Order: sequence, then structure tokens, then C-alpha cells
Amino acid sequence: MQFRHYLHSRYKRYLAYLLIILGVLISLLFVVDRGMAFYVRDRIYTDVEKLPYRPYALVLGTAKYVETNRINLFYQHRLQATYDLFNQKKVDYILLSGDNRTVQYNEPRTMLKDLRKMGIPNEVLYMDFAGFRTLDSIIRADKIFKATPLTIITQQFHCERALFIAKSYNIDAICFAAETPDSYKKVRIREFLARLNALWDIWIQKAPYFLGEPKPLPQSVELPTE
Repeated sequence: MQFRHYLHSRYKRYLAYLLIILGVLISLLFVVDRGMAFYVRDRIYTDVEKLPYRPYALVLGTAKYVETNRINLFYQHRLQATYDLFNQKKVDYILLSGDNRTVQYNEPRTMLKDLRKMGIPNEVLYMDFAGFRTLDSIIRADKIFKATPLTIITQQFHCERALFIAKSYNIDAICFAAETPDSYKKVRIREFLARLNALWDIWIQKAPYFLGEPKPLPQSVELPTE
């Protein structure tokens, strides 16, 4: 009887420790999440009219479809934002960065084809096939393509992490927040862990998977305002 009571007490003590550790981890995720958002809050824009001109745009890639024949609204809104910024002469050249893990799955090429269909000229569109992660896309835009100062284009929650990476590497960037789909809550939960991972990558100064020789985008002259 005493032994059973001992096991029960020990079980309750371990459970209490586990709950404390879980509480600390959740608090840490929340602090990192809110701290990252606060750190870059002045570099995010949602109004095209208020967005400062930057010669280069960096569009962060995502899958075009979430399932067979169903368009990913994150993708659709990012491309619409890209079109709007170019049409309003807020950017001159557009760097499309994403994954191209297979012949069938190629984010930069898919974005290029769709932006051309929307009316953006091919000569202002450039592709980065090694944007496997946000960190890779941001660093490569600076180191390989010399595309700074730049405007990043993605949804707001992703803007916050992308800009945090950019600021950590002293990259001159702002972000235009494309419309966020109503279904973003599931993605937002994953973002908590992605931010913690981004913080760790910066702490250990993790390098992109590929760098290589610089391939600078054309130098830009500021477009006249009308």
C-alpha cells in the first residue's frame, strides 16, 4: 500500500514537472513570436500607396495548388500583390525565389509563367531556384543577386519572419503584406515553430544550402512618379 502511494506521488510529481516544462516552452514560443513581430513592425506595409519605392522585389515562393486543381490562395494573393506593386511602379525588377525539388514541382518557374500571363514583361522577371527556405531566399537575394534595397512580398505573418532574418543579416528590406486567406490559422500554428527555428539558424549563423557565384540583377533607375 505504501509502495503504491509512493508510485502515485512520484507520478504526480513527474506530471507536474512535465506541465511546468510545457508551460515554459509555450511561453518561449509566444515571446519569440511577439518579439519578432514587434522588432520589424515598422517595415511592413499593407497599402500600396504608402509603400516606398524599391528597385527590387523578392517574391517568396509557395505551392500553386493545395490539392488537385484547387488554387492555393497564399500563392494567388502573392502574385496579385506583385502585379499591383509593379503596375503602381513601386518596383522595377522581380526576383522569384522558391523550391524546384522536381521537374514537376518548380515554384519560381510556375510564378514566372503566371506573372507573364498577368501582363508583367519577361525582361523584369528573374528566378532563384535555390530558395529552399526563407533564410536561403533572403540571403541569396543579397549575396547572389545583389537585389537590394528590396521589397519582400508575402503574407504578413511571413513578412515578420523574413524581415527578422533580413535585419539580422543587415539586409536593407521592407515587406509588402499580401492578403492573408481566411484559412491561414493552420499555417499560423506552424509559424510559431518556424520562428523558433529561424532564431536558432541565426544564432548558429546557418548558411544557405547553395550560394555560388554572384549573378547581379540589372541596376535600376528609379521610375518617374506620375
